Amino acid sequence: MANIIDQVKQGIIAAINKAVEDSRAAGELEYQELPNFILEVPREKAHGDFATNIAMLLTKQAKKPPRQIAEFITARLVKGTNWIARVEIAGPGFINFYLDPAWVYQILPVARELDEQYGQSNVGQGRKVQVEFVSANPTGLLHMGNARGAALGDTIAALLGAAGFAVAREFYINDAGNQIENFGKSLEARYLQQLGMDVPFPEEGYHGQDIIETIKNIIAKDGDKYVNMETGLRREMLIKFGLEEKLIAIRRVLESFGVKYDIWFSEQSLHESGAVEQTLSQLRDKGYIYEQEGALWFKSSLFGDDKDEVVVRSNGTPTYFAADIAYHKDKFDRGFDWVINLWGADHHGHVDRMKGAIKAAGYDPDKLDVVLMQLVRLFKGGEIVRMSKRSGEFVTLEDLIEEVGKDAARYFFVMRSADSHLDFDMDLAKSQSADNPVYYIQYAHARICSILRQAEENGLKVPPVEGVKINLLKESAELELIRKIGDLPEEIASGAINLEPHRLARYAHELAGVFHSFYNSCRVMVEDAELRDARMVLVDATRIALRNSLLLLGLSTPERM
Repeated sequence: MANIIDQVKQGIIAAINKAVEDSRAAGELEYQELPNFILEVPREKAHGDFATNIAMLLTKQAKKPPRQIAEFITARLVKGTNWIARVEIAGPGFINFYLDPAWVYQILPVARELDEQYGQSNVGQGRKVQVEFVSANPTGLLHMGNARGAALGDTIAALLGAAGFAVAREFYINDAGNQIENFGKSLEARYLQQLGMDVPFPEEGYHGQDIIETIKNIIAKDGDKYVNMETGLRREMLIKFGLEEKLIAIRRVLESFGVKYDIWFSEQSLHESGAVEQTLSQLRDKGYIYEQEGALWFKSSLFGDDKDEVVVRSNGTPTYFAADIAYHKDKFDRGFDWVINLWGADHHGHVDRMKGAIKAAGYDPDKLDVVLMQLVRLFKGGEIVRMSKRSGEFVTLEDLIEEVGKDAARYFFVMRSADSHLDFDMDLAKSQSADNPVYYIQYAHARICSILRQAEENGLKVPPVEGVKINLLKESAELELIRKIGDLPEEIASGAINLEPHRLARYAHELAGVFHSFYNSCRVMVEDAELRDARMVLVDATRIALRNSLLLLGLSTPERM
C-alpha cells in the first residue's frame, strides 16, 4: 500500500546520500562509511518538514566541524527535486528541510482510492505472528490487569494484521496445576456448604462470590448427586463443570469487549499429550537439566537468570515453568516466526529464563517478545475504586464495561504505553466533553458524517478526486490536516513493529484535534464550488483515516452523537 510520506522521506534520503557522495568526490569530505543517519520530523514546525543529523555523525570520520560538513552537504543538495524547496543549517549542525507545500496533495488521492485499506502496508510480508494475551486462570472473573492485557493484545494484533503480518490471537488456558487443585477444593467446600454441611473452607481457596454462583448452578442442574462420591472423583466432576462455565463466561465477556481469539490452547493438553515430558527429556539430553535433592532443575543461570529453576518437584509433579517451556516450544513447532506475549510487570523476572529455555530448545530467543504491563488504578469521584459487587474483591472487566462502555474502556487501556502505570478515571471515561479523548475523537467522526450528510441533503456528493483542484487547499489548517492524514500508514507500521498500540491512540486523538481546528477556521460549504469540492474531498479523506484508526483500536465509528 502507498505510504506517501515514506516515499518523500526516501527521496530526501537519496538526495542526502548523493550530496554527501558528491562532496567526497569533490575532495571536501573524507569518510570510509556513510553512517546510519536519521531523517525525522522536527518537534517545532519552524524547523521545517524534516531534519537530519548526518553532519554530526560524519564529524569523526571527516575530521571537520559539523556545521562545516552541513555547509558542504547543503551546497550540493539539488533544490526542486524530491520536493525540497530550501534547506537551513541549525544548532550544532542539523540540516532542516523545507518542502514545497504541494507535496502533501499526493496524500488525498491515495486515501480516497484505498479507502478501507488506507494505512495498511506489507511491512510484515505475511510472516506468521502469534499474539498470546490475557490467558487468565479460568478459576474466576477477569480483573483490571486482564482488561488492560485484552485491549493492548487485541490492538497489537490488529496493527500487525494491518501491517501485513499473518496474525493469530491465542488464549492459553491454565487448566492444570495448583490453581486447579485449589479451584476444586473451593468448589467442593462451597458445594457441601450450600447443601447444609458444616465444612471448613480451604485457606488457599478462592473466596469470590462467583464460586458460590457456580455451585448454585451445579446444584440446580445435578442436586446432591456428588455428596456421596469419593473426594477425588467429586472434585474432578465439579472442576469439569466449573471450568466449562468459567471459560464460557470469559469468552463471553471478552467478546463483549471486542476480543475474539483464533486459538484457545489448553495447558492440560500438554500434559496429556506427553509434550511436557518429551520437552524436558530433550533438554536433559542436551545437558540443560540436572537432578538435585530429588527434583529436576533447568540451568536458567546459563541464560542470565539469578538461579536455576525447578521444572519437576521432588514429588514428581512438573512445575508451571515446565509446562510453559513445552508451550513455547509448541508455538515455534507450529511455525510462528514471531511470538509475542503480554504479561503483568510482576512477571519481568520470568522473561530471561523463558528466552533461555527457548534457546536451549533450539529456537532463536529474539523471536520471542514480551510486553510487560504495569498496574491499573481505577478512580471514581476522586477516590480509588477497590471493590466489586460481583467478585467481592476487585473490579471486574464486566463491571467496567457496564459502567463506562466498551469504547472508553478499550481506549483508556491503550492510550498509555504498556510499561507506564495507568490511572483510569471512570468519571472522565463517561463524560461527554472534549476532556474525554474517546468522546473527542468520536465526535470528530460524527461531525464529519454530519457535514457529508448535510451536503447530500443539498444534492451534493463528494466528487472524484481526479476532477478536483486540490491545490486550492492552501490554508495552514488545511495543509496540516492533509499532512496528518498522511501520517497514518507510518503510525500503523511503527506501532505494529515496535508493539506500541498507544501510538495509534495518540494519532487518532491528534487527527481529531487537527480536524476540529480545521472545522473552526475553514467553512466547507462555501459558495465557491471548486473550493467547496476540494474541502469535501479533504473532509472525506479525514473520515477515512479517522474511521480506520478507530476500527483498529476496536472502537465504534458513530455517525451521530
